[in-house]
Amino acid sequence: MVMEQRRARAGSEVGLHAEDFLNLYSHGLVRVSACIPAMKVADPCFNAKSVAELAHAAHRRHCVLAVFPELVLSGYTAEDLFFQDALWREVVRSVDILKAETSELDMVVVAGAPLVITGALFNCALVLHRGRVLGAAVKSYLPNYREFYEKRQFRDASMLQVTSVDIFDQKGVPVGSDLIFRAPGIEGFSLYVEICEDLWTPIPPSSRAALAGATIVANPSASNITTGKDEYRHNLVSNQSARCIASYIYTASGSGESTTDLAWDGHAVIYENGTLLAESERFSFEPQVIEADVDLGRLLKDRSIMTSFADCRAREGPGRAFRVIDVDLGLPRGTILPVREFPRFPYVPADPALRGRRCYEVYNIQVQGLAQRMRSSGISNLVIGVSGGLDSTHALIVCARTVDKLGLPRSNIKACTMPGFATSQKTYANAHALMKALGVEPLEIDIKPACTRMLQDISHPYSRGERVYDVTFENVQAGQRTSTLFRLANLRDALVVGTGDLSELALGWCTYGVGDHMSHYSVNASVPKTLIQYIIRWVSEEGILGPEASACLADILATDISPELVPGDSGEGPAQNTEAVIGPYELQDFNLFYITRYGYLPSKVAFMAWCAWHDREKGLWPSVGPERRNQYTIAEIKHWLEVFIHRFFKMSQYKRSCIPNAPKVGSGGSLSPRGDWRAPSDGEETPWVADLMRVPDEV
Repeated sequence: MVMEQRRARAGSEVGLHAEDFLNLYSHGLVRVSACIPAMKVADPCFNAKSVAELAHAAHRRHCVLAVFPELVLSGYTAEDLFFQDALWREVVRSVDILKAETSELDMVVVAGAPLVITGALFNCALVLHRGRVLGAAVKSYLPNYREFYEKRQFRDASMLQVTSVDIFDQKGVPVGSDLIFRAPGIEGFSLYVEICEDLWTPIPPSSRAALAGATIVANPSASNITTGKDEYRHNLVSNQSARCIASYIYTASGSGESTTDLAWDGHAVIYENGTLLAESERFSFEPQVIEADVDLGRLLKDRSIMTSFADCRAREGPGRAFRVIDVDLGLPRGTILPVREFPRFPYVPADPALRGRRCYEVYNIQVQGLAQRMRSSGISNLVIGVSGGLDSTHALIVCARTVDKLGLPRSNIKACTMPGFATSQKTYANAHALMKALGVEPLEIDIKPACTRMLQDISHPYSRGERVYDVTFENVQAGQRTSTLFRLANLRDALVVGTGDLSELALGWCTYGVGDHMSHYSVNASVPKTLIQYIIRWVSEEGILGPEASACLADILATDISPELVPGDSGEGPAQNTEAVIGPYELQDFNLFYITRYGYLPSKVAFMAWCAWHDREKGLWPSVGPERRNQYTIAEIKHWLEVFIHRFFKMSQYKRSCIPNAPKVGSGGSLSPRGDWRAPSDGEETPWVADLMRVPDEV
C-alpha cells in the first residue's frame, strides 16, 4: 500500500515498451566501431569495396559510427605514387563507389583518403553519411622523422587556403581540421576527427575539440609496429580520452600495406574516459570490426561534475572557432542489447590481480586514516564493539593493522562483545575467537539487564512479558551498545572506532545518534558491503594477521547478515535477515554506485542491472571464494530499486548530514556531507519514482 501511494504521488512518464527498454540507445549509449579492412596499396576501388563491406557489417551490428584507417582508400605506403594522376583519378572513383555502397546506411563512416585541394595534396579523412561526404578532416601535424616523411608528399591543415571545395559531385564540401559532426537526434553525439600523428603532439587538436563540445574522437591512423609501440598507443589513447572526458576510437593499418621497410599490426582500440572498451586482434590477416557501446550520458555527466574541465574551457577556449556540421542520424529501433559488460559488482573488480590491488589500497587507506587520527589526538587506545558480523570484523582487522603500524601492542585495542536479546551462538563464538586470534584485550558486557531496565523505565510492552519487537525494542539495544562503548572509551582513554559501512549509510540502515551511526572515527564509512566481504577474504587469504585469524575470518564470511536485534520464535538467535528487508546488498551496491557517482536515471540503472544480473551464466564473476551466484528478474530489480530510491532520497539523508569523520577510499565513493554528497534532509523522491515507473514489469 505504501509503495502504491508513493507511485500515485510521483505520477509517471509514458512507460517504456519492453523492446524500447531493452534498446541501449534508449539509455544514452551508442554503439561505435573501429574497422580494419582487407586492402591493397594503390588499388582504391578494391579498397572502397572492402571498406563498404565492413561498414555494412558494422551497420548490421547496430553501430552508428565506423572508423577506418588513415589513407585506407589509397594505401598509406603509396609513397611517390601519390603524385600520379592515375592514382588520384582512382581515388575519386573509389569515393563514388563508397558513396553508392553506403547510401542506404544510416551511420557515419570515417575513411582516410588523399585529396588534392587548390593544387596541393592533403592527408584527409572523409566523413560520410547516407552516400554523401559531409566533410573532410585534414591532418594537422605531419611526421617527418625516422621512417615517416609525409612532408615529401603532403601539406598540413595550416596550409589550406579554402574552407570548402566542390568535389565528388558535391558543392561546398567542408574541409579543414576544425570540423565537428553533431547528431541532434542522439543526445551527446558530437564527433571530431584527428589523424594519426595529431595524437602524438603536445597539444592534440582533439583537446581543443573536446573543449568545443566533441564527445567522440576518431583517429584514422596508419602507425607501423615496432617492439613496445602497442603499449605506447594504449597509453596515448587512454590518457587522451581521460583528459578530454571523451570516447576515443583509434584504428591503424593492418595487412595489405607495403612492408618494404615497415610492418603493420592492425591495432584498433576504443576507450571511454580512460577505460578500454574494445581492442582488435593484432597481426591478423582477416578483416576486423570491433565494436563498443559508448556511454554518452556518462561523459556528459562527468564533464558537468568536473569543474576543472569547465574552467579550462572558460580560460583556454577551443583556441579557434569550430564549424559544427549537423548529421541527420537516427536512433536504431527495437531490442538492441549491449555488447558492453556492466560489472555485477562495480566496487569489486572481477580480475583477481586488480581485485587484490584494490583490496590492498582500500585496507591501507583505512589503516593510514585511523593511524593519523590516533597520532594527532595523542590517544593510543581504541575501543570497538565486536559482534562477529562483517562490519565489526572488518573494522577490527583495520584496528589490528593500525596498532601494528604504530608499533603499539594489540592489547591497546579494547574489543568488547555485547550480547543482546537475539545474539546467536555462532556470531558470539566468532567474536570471541577473532578477539583471541588477534591478541586484543577481550571484553564482554551483557547488555540485556540494562536494556530490560530501560524498557521498564519507558513502560514498553516487552517489560510486561509481551513479545513486542518493535523499533523501540531494537534501538534500545543499539543505543545501549553505543553508550557503553563511549563510556568505556572515557574510562580507558580511547577512541571509539565506528563499524558502519557505506551501503548502510546509503539505505539509512543505522540507529541515529546513540546507535551505530555514531563514533569517534568511522573507518568503514566509505567502503560498501560487497567490497568489505572481499577485503576480509583478501586479508584472510594473504595471511596478513596470522593463520588463526585467517580461519576465523573465513568462518565469519559464511555467516548471514543480520542486525541480531529481534529474537526468533524459539527465543534464541535472530529472526531478522537484513537483505530480506532492504534488499540484496549486491543489487543495492549496484544502484548506489551508478546513482550517486553518475546521477543516472533509475530507468537506466534498471536496464544496466538487468543486463548484469538477469542471467547468472553470462559475464564475469569475482572468482575468489564460494560466492553465491544470484540472478534477478526485471520485476525484482525494479522492486529493490524502488526501495533504494525511497530509503536513499526520502528517509535517511538526515543521518548522513552528521556522520563522524572517516577516510574516503574511492573517487565518488563517500556520502560525507563534507565531501562527495550534500543533499537536503527534507528532499522528495518523486522525480526518481516517476522515472522508475517507466520500467516494464517484465521483459
